[in-house]
Amino acid sequence: MTTPIRILGIDPGLRRTGWGLITAQGTKLTYGDCGVVTSDGDLPLALRLRELFEGISRIVETVRPDEVAVEETFVNKDAQATLKLGHARAMALVVPALAGLPVFEYAANLIKKTVAGSGHAEKVQIQAMVRFLLPKAEFRVADAADALAIAITHASHRDAHALRQAHLPKGKRRTLTGQASAGQGLEGKGFSAAAAARIEAALAKQG
Repeated sequence: MTTPIRILGIDPGLRRTGWGLITAQGTKLTYGDCGVVTSDGDLPLALRLRELFEGISRIVETVRPDEVAVEETFVNKDAQATLKLGHARAMALVVPALAGLPVFEYAANLIKKTVAGSGHAEKVQIQAMVRFLLPKAEFRVADAADALAIAITHASHRDAHALRQAHLPKGKRRTLTGQASAGQGLEGKGFSAAAAARIEAALAKQG
């Protein structure tokens, strides 16, 4: 029997960051939960980012995923909007990283192609396919549906990640479930064991 994997998909946005939890067991996908984390548009950027950080942290702590998937930034003509999206995406990346969870990133076109069969699928098509693949899914906003689509995409591609890891040199491998055999010096000082291990490994390379 394949081990069930809880996957949290995150669709970053400064105003609304969508999240969706599914469980993947072999080819079977089961809906868990979904929703959005919001920030107050009247607040300064720093405080809005803090709201996102705290909100995503609560979600990660509550749903306890095994792996996290985040959509890559879509660069458009509005540079200011792209920059703000980048700030929000940073919160979506750093929260699970600090929790010691493996984080994977997927381009918007790949998500659309995986879920709807076309890299240029419209949001309505994405939502229809999410409902088809996860019949029990309940979402009221597109951001939550997009987050579920991101989680579905990771469920479809995680075996490819594992295959690539298997062909890496031993010294460069890391498991999909995360690991930390080092980093004891930073562990317990605001860093998880996994985050501490990564930080100390980076410092060692610089040294």
